[in-house]
Amino acid sequence: MTDLEQARLKIVRDHMALEITHEWDAVIDTFAHPRYELYGNGTVFDGEEAVRKYFAMSRTPFPDQANEVIAIGAAGEHVVLVEFWLTGTHLGPLTVDGTVIEPTGKSFRVRMAASFEFAPGTDRIVCERAYFGEGMIAKALGL
Repeated sequence: MTDLEQARLKIVRDHMALEITHEWDAVIDTFAHPRYELYGNGTVFDGEEAVRKYFAMSRTPFPDQANEVIAIGAAGEHVVLVEFWLTGTHLGPLTVDGTVIEPTGKSFRVRMAASFEFAPGTDRIVCERAYFGEGMIAKALGL
């Protein structure tokens, strides 16, 4: 494994840990250009302002949202792949298909995958792509 691949693995681990602790400035610093693509619902958050809105939107219903890495590895020239458990507790209002669901106090644990694309020759992320089934969190919560 090259030094750059090792640095990229460390950045992804750091990035995911910082998301848990809501250190948003530090999360933004892991990017060359902040961008999240959510495959499952087709939503894209491009640029720092949009990404910060995503952080607020996703942590309002699940302020304790966390991730537990199952597997991580370098893949191809500019990508790190991660499989992980996403966990959280429904503690704030959640909007599903335009309907606001008040907090239930129920917890979820779902298996997901993500790819992290890097700017060529750097350890800075240009896109995090999360892969999941639409509605899987709502289903895990019994909604």
